[in-house]
Amino acid sequence: MEQKVAQRVEQFRSQKELVKAQYQAAQAQVNVNEAVSGISNEMTEMNLAMQRAQDKVLTMQARAGALDTLLEHGALGDQGLLGAPNSDIDQQLQQISAEHDVEAQLAALKQKMSGPSAGQPHIGGPEAQTQHQ
Repeated sequence: MEQKVAQRVEQFRSQKELVKAQYQAAQAQVNVNEAVSGISNEMTEMNLAMQRAQDKVLTMQARAGALDTLLEHGALGDQGLLGAPNSDIDQQLQQISAEHDVEAQLAALKQKMSGPSAGQPHIGGPEAQTQHQ
């Protein structure tokens, strides 16, 4: 009887170890699947982001083509599409152009002031010249 009980206890221990090993193997498989699934989810998100970027590019290309067509047919003037006010980009370009003109005028004035007497000191400094002119 004692031997039968000892065999059953040993059988129970063996079965417990077997169940424990099966549980650990199943847990490892779940971890692997979750890791693969996580990578799969990240790849899906990256593919969606790439698709959105491609859609934006196609939209911008379509807009550029439409604007080119409108320009070719004279539908766009200096005021923009159908008389709309200038865009921010147009205003910025005009401002840069105006600043460039101011810089050119300043350089011309400096050149004019240093003119023929460039090597000689000015009598009375720039204030006297301003009053003299």
